[in-house]
Amino acid sequence: MKKNLRFDSLVIHAGQDPENWHGATRAPVVQSAAHAFDTAEAISQAFAGAAGQDVYLRLTNPTNRALEDKLAALEGGAGAVVSASGMAAVSTACLTLLRAGDEIVAGRTLFLSTGALFTQIFKKYGIGVRLVPTDDANALAAAVSDKTRLVYLEVIGNPRLDVPDIKAWAEAAHALGLPLVVDATLASPYLLRPVELGADVVVHSTTKYLNGHGSALGGVVVDAGRFDWAASPRFADMAPFVARKGRLAYLDRLWRETHINLGPAAAPWHSYLTMLGLDTLALRMRRHLDNALTVAEFLAERPEVAFVNYPGLPGSPCHEVAARQFEGRGFGALLTFGLKDAAACRRLIDALTLISNLANLGDAKTLILHPRSTQFVSFDDAAAAAWGVTPEMLRLSVGIEHVDDICEDLARGLEAAGR
Repeated sequence: MKKNLRFDSLVIHAGQDPENWHGATRAPVVQSAAHAFDTAEAISQAFAGAAGQDVYLRLTNPTNRALEDKLAALEGGAGAVVSASGMAAVSTACLTLLRAGDEIVAGRTLFLSTGALFTQIFKKYGIGVRLVPTDDANALAAAVSDKTRLVYLEVIGNPRLDVPDIKAWAEAAHALGLPLVVDATLASPYLLRPVELGADVVVHSTTKYLNGHGSALGGVVVDAGRFDWAASPRFADMAPFVARKGRLAYLDRLWRETHINLGPAAAPWHSYLTMLGLDTLALRMRRHLDNALTVAEFLAERPEVAFVNYPGLPGSPCHEVAARQFEGRGFGALLTFGLKDAAACRRLIDALTLISNLANLGDAKTLILHPRSTQFVSFDDAAAAAWGVTPEMLRLSVGIEHVDDICEDLARGLEAAGR
């Protein structure tokens, strides 16, 4: 029955298991590092991967499994593994497939830490990355080599806010025998379910929209369960996992090999807090998306604003793809805009009374950040510009307050910035 529920209902009811929760309709917080077993055979079966058998928090946990079940259902995936942060999810998702000498082909727009992981950290271990523009899936064939093991995209780039055509990229990757891994953090499954467009693996920082209240850190990897690992000559090393789990070989390897041994286990309390936030995801996202478009249009009319970068504006180069791909639901709730210089950005931030100045996004509260002097403070101007970050740019994560209050606060800041 629950498979047929509409999204707004599924987000509340997916993963519910009152029969095993002593009648509760909220997953209990099982705050225990390890679990006891009555017999030697029982614990042996648990170590062998028996479903629903918890041994040790680094492996599985009942609260974490409840969140995994819910997120797999929301994304239309076959299974999921939650982790301690969004970057833990990105790392394990990729390392499950990568070995020394391998390569990733990735869209050139990447979240700062993901970019550092790909271009700096992986490089130290003999793993390379080729960055390509995201506006043309045909660019993939020229970038792929016999060393390539995965294609990686962000549904909405951060901070460039470009929107790749996921279906086209999935088709191009599959034609080359490669899986498509997609970071859908900035969309949430309310705006887009990449699995339905052909993505093979979906990652999220659950800290953002899935949580919604900024109180818990987490990440998730969702396996679509559709990629035929046995059919691609690039993945002969997946054979033992294919023999065990068939099309779920990737999820089995991620959990059994990467997740367990690297140890990025999610804290049960954070998983519980994330599930609290998920109940209101559909309601929140509608407000986020409506507010963001109104704020983008407001900023575009202000004389103090040099530019507004938002896929929902007709002038955005990504507008057509975003409108088609998101099917009219919205365009995300993150935007960037520019003032005359960095000093004006500081004056705007200091004059705000409602909007918070902090390094998060996807919160119910509207948040602002000057990326050049914070996340990119150690970069020179040329290196920052290569990431799409300039001194006069501000990043705004539009929250769910009354949109007039958001605009009035921005107007106050803009007046200060123009002085």
